[in-house]
Amino acid sequence: MKRLFVASRNPVKARAVELGFQRMFPGQAHELRAVSVDSDVSDQPASSSETLRGAANRAAAARAAAPDADFWIGIEGGIEDSDLGMAAFAWVVVMSSDRKGQGKTATFFLPEEVADMVRGGMELGHADDVVFGRENSKQKDGAIGLLTDNVVDRAALYEQGVIMAFVPFKNDRLYG
Repeated sequence: MKRLFVASRNPVKARAVELGFQRMFPGQAHELRAVSVDSDVSDQPASSSETLRGAANRAAAARAAAPDADFWIGIEGGIEDSDLGMAAFAWVVVMSSDRKGQGKTATFFLPEEVADMVRGGMELGHADDVVFGRENSKQKDGAIGLLTDNVVDRAALYEQGVIMAFVPFKNDRLYG
């Protein structure tokens, strides 16, 4: 039985890890636990590198909190502003005792009304709540769910990154 610790108590992140692990390792018995840890980056990471650092910090902190697990998984959502607009995405880092995998989700662009609030210092989840008249959307469908009418929700978006981060663990011979 594999023991997985996701570095967040956010149910969306736990669901993404559960779904991604099951797709990559069908039939593998596992136990998923959540531990609340800090990312040691800003509440709203504003670059790809800061977002990746937040995911790595979360995975490392989960490892320190639960050293007897098989996998520690950190997920961090972030944004990056450019001349194309404000992009949103997440990084996922999976660690084991001897290996690390990293995966990034798909990227989508935020509407200007949301982006302007984020540029003004508001966290993306809070800006979504204001614009869409919701409450705590970051623990539900997230910006992507709100923008796609849940064709893709936040868990499905993060699941992609989880799958990508497990690639080295699925291919021991190639990544050994």
